[in-house]
Amino acid sequence: MSTVRITYRKSAIGYAADQKRTLAALGLKRLNQTIEHEATGSIRGMVYKVRHLVAVDGLPADTPAGVAALAAAASDAAEAAQA
Repeated sequence: MSTVRITYRKSAIGYAADQKRTLAALGLKRLNQTIEHEATGSIRGMVYKVRHLVAVDGLPADTPAGVAALAAAASDAAEAAQA
C-alpha cells in the first residue's frame, strides 16, 4: 500500500474536542511532528477532518495541491490493492 506523510502544522487550541481527538488518533502530539500512515480510507477521512491543521506530503492539506496529494495516495493504494 501507499503511505502518506502527515505533519502537524497548526495548534488545535480553540478548535473542537473531536478535532483534538482526531489528531491524537492519528498519533500527532507535538507541532511540526511528522508521521507516516498507510493511505487507507479511514486515515484519509481523519486527515480531511483536520485538514486545516495538518500538511500532507509537505503540502498544506486544505489547499488544492494538498487535496491532490491525498487523492494520489488514495489512487496508489487502490492500485496496490487490486494487484
